[in-house]
Amino acid sequence: IIITVTDNGNGIPQEIIKKVFQPFFTTKPTGKGTGLGLSMSYDIITKGHNGELKVVTKEGEQTKFIITLPQ
Repeated sequence: IIITVTDNGNGIPQEIIKKVFQPFFTTKPTGKGTGLGLSMSYDIITKGHNGELKVVTKEGEQTKFIITLPQ
């Protein structure tokens, strides 16, 4: 199964892309987010379901998250 979610935002800068799956990483102001959403999603997909979660982004254009789950 492959699930792709694409937005029409501004993309993710390359210096941030390496951190998006790290626990507690957030670009939101203090107190406005825990930074656990993508980290937990990554663990559930990769460890819980033996799948893969990738992010593909083009600065100024869009971001795409690709979830691949085995049969």
